[in-house]
Amino acid sequence: MPKPNEKLGESLAALQKLQKGGRRVFRSRDLSRTHRERLLRNGFLREVMKGWLMSSSPSARAGDSTPWYASFWEFCASYCHDRFDDAWHLSPEQSLLLHAQNTVIPTQVVVYSPKGTNHMMNLLFGTSLYDLKQAEMPPAADVSVKDGLRLFSPAAALVKAPEAFFTRNPIETQVVLAGIRDASDVLHHLLNGGRSAKAGQLAGAFRRIGRPRIADEIVTMKSAGISRRVADFGKLQE
Repeated sequence: MPKPNEKLGESLAALQKLQKGGRRVFRSRDLSRTHRERLLRNGFLREVMKGWLMSSSPSARAGDSTPWYASFWEFCASYCHDRFDDAWHLSPEQSLLLHAQNTVIPTQVVVYSPKGTNHMMNLLFGTSLYDLKQAEMPPAADVSVKDGLRLFSPAAALVKAPEAFFTRNPIETQVVLAGIRDASDVLHHLLNGGRSAKAGQLAGAFRRIGRPRIADEIVTMKSAGISRRVADFGKLQE
């Protein structure tokens, strides 16, 4: 009969197979009940919510949030894909933060989906996920996938995000703006929405970061019904 340490070794071997590629988040059904309970009991797994587990460490204290924060975005991606398939995305604001490599864990992440139920799901350490029901998905070209997370593309997010975001997050805004290589990336979204105010804001922002060519192309859209007003906004760093 296998000794207790041999049984734990078998369970750890099963867990290591799941962890290939750096995975930290799993469905409970990915492990047998015996392995699952043994790994939970010994601190190698922790339950996120019913049906979902994450990797942990026996040395982690009960109030240690590090394993959860290291798993948060992977959990969001895995959970949303499992529940909504490809019919979901994060907000323009959260998309911009992630495009700028700002992975700080928010208190609440809002997920938009036609399959949403306007329900808040409480998670570990005061975090939560809110699934907001929306009528339809944005065009496929406006959505990009980053580390399993479905985000608005940088150009679409810049046009859709409110001005207050740029004021609060000048560094992230500058990073995303610097990644826009051609004015056509944003012109398409500005023209489709008839967004004269937003055109002025973005033109001012591009000029401020030293991209006058893109700014000039935006302000020449008068023939398309977009105002020539160029209003700087936010306090982007020089």
